[in-house]
Amino acid sequence: FMQGTETTLDGVEGCRITRCGYTGEDGFEISMPWESAPAIFSKLLEDPSVLPTGLGARDSLRLEAGLCLYGNDLDETTTPIEGVLGWTIGPPKSRRRLEGGFVGAEHILTPEGKFQKVARKRVGIKGMKAPARQGVEIFDATGERPIGKVTSGTFSPTLKAPIAMGYVETSSSKAGVEVSLKIRGKMQKAEITKMPFVGARYYRLPE
Repeated sequence: FMQGTETTLDGVEGCRITRCGYTGEDGFEISMPWESAPAIFSKLLEDPSVLPTGLGARDSLRLEAGLCLYGNDLDETTTPIEGVLGWTIGPPKSRRRLEGGFVGAEHILTPEGKFQKVARKRVGIKGMKAPARQGVEIFDATGERPIGKVTSGTFSPTLKAPIAMGYVETSSSKAGVEVSLKIRGKMQKAEITKMPFVGARYYRLPE
């Protein structure tokens, strides 16, 4: 997992196969010279177990896995702490946390290597009756006070229910907090939840 290799695929040189996918599902990514893409795609489809799919399927899978889409769930104004991605910086008392020194460290870490407090956090949202798309406002349980916005939302084929991701005030970011979403002009009850919505099923070699 999280590895790649250069290879020749069906006689096409300059291909690269990796196993670090963005869908939350186990699988492989294949990169090849653009002029060879149609031939390799057609070759893969010769296997009856292989079916073509598109960006909609990829987006629903990555959202079920709680993975961010840059431009929706992350941008240049989002810190790793707001995005609940502090694990990418290292555990408490690790060298990176204590020494800092990386770009933006002064906006993320305290002098003691702890995470700075943030006003908002990325959360999962479930329980609404209709899908909440990007930009939908999130309100408190009373439906009167806005506390955030949805950044990604879809209907989960696996759960057979709408799911969403967004940012809310830190005080409302714990799992189980009841919220309201304004979807197509109507308030719908929902609930903050942990992510992923669907657990990973990566294959691992027996130890």
